[in-house]
Amino acid sequence: MDYSNFKKHIQKLSNSEIGGLEAQFKLAPKLRKQFSEEKIKANNPKKAAVLVIFYPNNSGKINFLLTLRASYNGTHSAQISFPGGKFDLKDTSLEQTALREAFEEVGIIKKDISIFKQMTDVFIPPSNFIVTPYLSYIDYTPIFTKNHEVEDLIEINVSDFLCDSAISSTTLSTSYAKNIEVPCFKLNNYIVWGATAMMLSEIKELIKII
Repeated sequence: MDYSNFKKHIQKLSNSEIGGLEAQFKLAPKLRKQFSEEKIKANNPKKAAVLVIFYPNNSGKINFLLTLRASYNGTHSAQISFPGGKFDLKDTSLEQTALREAFEEVGIIKKDISIFKQMTDVFIPPSNFIVTPYLSYIDYTPIFTKNHEVEDLIEINVSDFLCDSAISSTTLSTSYAKNIEVPCFKLNNYIVWGATAMMLSEIKELIKII
């Protein structure tokens, strides 16, 4: 998919309905499906936000960025996510959280980013976070600069992402479960599952309309 064609449809994407939990649950682990809205509210989850950044690659095709988190002693060590993080009291909104974290983690300057849509919140049971994804774009090919929280930068071509063959399943072990089978995306030889896969599932349904 050409970036120029994507830009022509920004308004359509901005105005289109999103798939919500139905779209997300197509790639949700069984553990996540056990949590109702009432149960989530009762947990009083911490707030966070992530930024989905679309941009042209050197060939004029459209990419978006994922990050491989650095290894640390925590729930989401070495997992794949969008740039983002937890809400800070200094942030004026969750949108500002996403922009601030994108700058801190991958060096993208706020003034260069255009946010055009808010997607459905995703609840993450192991860490008790509720995460708001924001879709954005940059009109040039960025040079990302990762900080200590990011092990690797994963630049995904949207055409590869939209292929049905990108969806699969895998068996893995985490800090809170052993040998669980989960649906996933296989992108650039990485396994993307959990909350990020749920976000991607909803994003895929949205951008397939263009």
